[in-house]
Amino acid sequence: MGGYEIGGLAGVMLGAAAKRIPVVIDGFISGAAAIIATILSPQVKDYIIAAHVSAEAGHAVMLKYLELKPLLNLEMRLGEGTGAALGIIIAEAAVRSLNEMATFAEAGVSEGE
Repeated sequence: MGGYEIGGLAGVMLGAAAKRIPVVIDGFISGAAAIIATILSPQVKDYIIAAHVSAEAGHAVMLKYLELKPLLNLEMRLGEGTGAALGIIIAEAAVRSLNEMATFAEAGVSEGE
């Protein structure tokens, strides 16, 4: 079944989703926790962001089960959360782009004829 860390991570995901806070998952261990969390509460999936698909056997299968599309595929298997660190940066950049980017009208850009 795995170690206590998987249950702890699943609990973090459940708690974050209850507060509408997104969680970035990294590799196999956090993927296993995400599966447990979504089985316990399917709505959790709406708050999970898959940072990358790991080169570890089975991780792609986990993401497919969760119906999550990873932000990156760099064939990493380092195990220290590097994929999540990159995924957080990408997610934050996406949010800032949505919230702070000017529209054509605001920027005075002509939309053509």
